[in-house]
Amino acid sequence: MTVPEKIFPRKGDKDTVYLKNVVSNPYISVGEYTMYNDFVNDPRDFEKNNVLYHYPVNGDRLIIGRFCSVACGAKFLFTSANHSLSSLSTYPFPIFYDEWNLDGKNVTDAWDNKGDIVIGNDVWIGFEAVIMSGVTIGDGAIIASRAVVTKDVPPYTIVGGVPAKQIRKRFDDATISKLEKIRWWNWESDKIDRNISAIQSGNTALLETAV
Repeated sequence: MTVPEKIFPRKGDKDTVYLKNVVSNPYISVGEYTMYNDFVNDPRDFEKNNVLYHYPVNGDRLIIGRFCSVACGAKFLFTSANHSLSSLSTYPFPIFYDEWNLDGKNVTDAWDNKGDIVIGNDVWIGFEAVIMSGVTIGDGAIIASRAVVTKDVPPYTIVGGVPAKQIRKRFDDATISKLEKIRWWNWESDKIDRNISAIQSGNTALLETAV
């Protein structure tokens, strides 16, 4: 697949970026053509403003697939935002190891490590949605504005609310199965270009016969 090297995909639009081309953190991986729009802050500051409590000490990753749409203010909240629930206190003593004469090597005992955040392909994340650590969102899913996602989201499912719950599936099971098999986002760019009308048609038969 041809990888666009430009940061801003639209002429005259400085609010929208190809996210892959503005991230440098080795623990963040973004697929081709995934875009982020921010009309409040500079979208090039996505790592600083949107990926929160993401510290190398945990080794947890943010993985976002191809052709995703991430709306303004969406946040990805990582493990270090948590406080350990197995402790009898919510206070994060291990962080302040100097104050309490603790071993600094045990700083991660201050929180429960939930793991990576994994976003599939062709996912739409709405305005100011929050994705919590350890969550996997399947291909083609839609996350409603200001939803707080605490659990995995199946492919092609719409969720919303606090905490986010399933609203409905986008398509019937047969159509979802076909789309997961076709995986059009893995096609070469020229094939996608030839078949954009088929992708937008809502007719999987056109994709199954695409050349």
